[in-house]
Amino acid sequence: APSIEIISLLQKKKAQIKVYDPVAMDKAKEILRNVEYGRDPYEVARGSNALVIVTEWEEFQGIDLERIRGLMVNPVIVDGRNIYEPERMKELGFIYKSIGR
Repeated sequence: APSIEIISLLQKKKAQIKVYDPVAMDKAKEILRNVEYGRDPYEVARGSNALVIVTEWEEFQGIDLERIRGLMVNPVIVDGRNIYEPERMKELGFIYKSIGR
């Protein structure tokens, strides 16, 4: 899974990683080491410097982006699934990078 590679690269750069996946948390816990697990997207966003989205679960499409913005230290989102519209993200005050768009 791309998420495993991304996490590995970020850990090599000494990033602290928090993860959440509404479907594959049990599988993630079997594979990933030295990461913190969140109960929901809001817990993962709290105090974060950036969010990286690597799955397009419907739950992520319906999150309260204004709330997410308020929880983050730096409002940076790297969207590997292009689930958000760049203009909307800019309007909400995010530094938004979509991959492959």
